[in-house]
Amino acid sequence: MTPFLAPALSAALADWLDQIRALQGAAPNTVEAYRRDVSRYLAFLADHQGGAEGLARLAATSQSDLRAWSAWERARGLSPRSLARALSAVKGFTAWAADRTGSDATTVLSARAPKYRRKLPRPLSEDGAAAMLAEIGSDALQDWIATRDTAIATLLYGLGLRISEALSLTGADHPLPEVLRITGKGGKTRIVPVIPAAAQAVAAYARLCPFDLTADQPLFRGARGGPVNPRLIQSAMERARLRLGLPASATPHALRHSFATHLLSAGGDLRAIQELLGHASLSTTQGYTAVDAARLMEVYEKAHPRA
Repeated sequence: MTPFLAPALSAALADWLDQIRALQGAAPNTVEAYRRDVSRYLAFLADHQGGAEGLARLAATSQSDLRAWSAWERARGLSPRSLARALSAVKGFTAWAADRTGSDATTVLSARAPKYRRKLPRPLSEDGAAAMLAEIGSDALQDWIATRDTAIATLLYGLGLRISEALSLTGADHPLPEVLRITGKGGKTRIVPVIPAAAQAVAAYARLCPFDLTADQPLFRGARGGPVNPRLIQSAMERARLRLGLPASATPHALRHSFATHLLSAGGDLRAIQELLGHASLSTTQGYTAVDAARLMEVYEKAHPRA
């Protein structure tokens, strides 16, 4: 539920979100998260500062105000990671507001985000990933839906796509070319080679799909011909992992993690993997080196148990 804001602040927030959406190509979920984070921040300040309204008053925010807001968010149960995300959104909005009012936002912009331990990706093993691709469509009520789910999962594991990227493909992408031009987060475009297994899985789906795969419509269709809801693929993987005895971490995004980790294990170059994943920063991709190191240490300890 969005907190109540004064009309001027509400309009300013809407304008900022429109800019984020238009200029940065932010995903709808990201925009909604920013809306929630900044709305709570503004509502808290209005109460904490005695009903202060207007963009110019944002510049008067002190370190004490920020600490009080952080404590309030933590008391609500917000994790350090989520609080760091909220502070990033707050800084973005404050900088935008300061630019329009000519105010000094140094206090807010210099605030330090809380430290948190970055969660390492939890990939499937190579056998687990292969078993998931074989199993995901086994309980579908129709053969074409089974091939659809298999094709989508193959794109996640074989090409390292995000589920949103796989579901954004259109009929114009069929048959899959040797390389795909994928537009990911922030409107960043990358080139991804298409492995034969992915092309074959999509071709098998296209042969059975009862709907015309026109160039301007989604490639992957729901039971009634509309776009596929990501939740359908998540549910199919949940059922498959239960049948296979895989952990709860075996999600669609885990297939993308598995793609990167298995490439790295096979000697893949970190920079090349960064490009394939569409990571803006190499530090994000470097998380996979920790995963690979952890896996190697596990193997080592099993082979050389301590006395």
